[in-house]
Amino acid sequence: MLRFDQLSYWEREQYIVGNTFVIVGAGLIGMSTALSLRERFPTEKILILERGYLPTGASTKNAGFACFGSPTEIQDDLCHMPEDKVWETIELRLKGLEQLQKRVPAAAMRYQNCGSWDLISASEKDLDPEFIPFLNEQFQKRFGYAHVYQKDTTYESKFGFQGFQVAYFNAFEGALDTGLLIHQLHQQCSAQGIQFLFATEVIKWESSDDDVLIATTHGELSAQHLFLCTNGFAQTYFQNELRPARAQVLLTKPMKHRIKGTFHSDKGYYYFRDIGNRILLGGGRHLDFETETTTTFDKNERIRAALLNKLSTEILPGQAFEIDQEWSGIMCVGPEKKPIIRSLNKNVHAGVRMGGMGVAIGTAVGAALSKLV
Repeated sequence: MLRFDQLSYWEREQYIVGNTFVIVGAGLIGMSTALSLRERFPTEKILILERGYLPTGASTKNAGFACFGSPTEIQDDLCHMPEDKVWETIELRLKGLEQLQKRVPAAAMRYQNCGSWDLISASEKDLDPEFIPFLNEQFQKRFGYAHVYQKDTTYESKFGFQGFQVAYFNAFEGALDTGLLIHQLHQQCSAQGIQFLFATEVIKWESSDDDVLIATTHGELSAQHLFLCTNGFAQTYFQNELRPARAQVLLTKPMKHRIKGTFHSDKGYYYFRDIGNRILLGGGRHLDFETETTTTFDKNERIRAALLNKLSTEILPGQAFEIDQEWSGIMCVGPEKKPIIRSLNKNVHAGVRMGGMGVAIGTAVGAALSKLV
């Protein structure tokens, strides 16, 4: 592959020279940041660098959930995080979903307002009877969302599940096509004159008073501002604040089923949905946190076995199914779930730690990140 110093005059002028903003990461956060920067700076030159031939982390590998928090996950967060941080994070997710739907038409990303269910297994403790009314009161008071969560007594007969004792329904969540979403954002960036260099990994950067010198696998370039939007791959810069988190996903072959919607169980650590006549199931990293704190895309056979068991005993009991595809994505988590939106110095800025909620939170993070300059 050609080094930057081997490019033609035209190529250097178009991609390498005179960039005002360089963004590292061509995923949801990177492209959302670029589009928000374009809204603020209509004529400045913007370049996105991506180390892979597609976004590397989780943006094109997630399950396509447009969600902001299941009751059991929020309860767990309230037990382990300051309450104000929990509500601030949920607010950012809600704003992000609203902004995303303004930026990308529903049909263009195949958005479905199908609702979601939080399923509590027979071996788990049910929520306190006062918790759902408490959540609904808080959502109404803080965000203007009325009657968000309610118990659903028809889920077993509707979907054919086994092994769950109760389900809580949320009519405000939905699903979308992850591939179409990324495609739409890429098209919008291109239409706005935002350039991309794929297969270009950033090795290091050095900041001065006036600009940032960026060393890549193909040579050096500079910019007035550098934005780090690499999520789980940004641990170098935030040693004690984030860590990568691998998420494993299985997709069945086409089959007959009754499932329609998005579903969570075990505090959100398992999640599944229908994709047409297929079922997608992901999660299980809580079974092996240490191994799953990685940026490699290998399989974890212990988690794979647990996912298959969940499919056969709880989600599709008594039904034959075959796995057609398997993959993993790299998310980013930390001691708290609120994203890091921060300037490292006056010309280097970061938007990372999406906590597995990049679809919901990405547009809002990109908008906030663009306002740091």
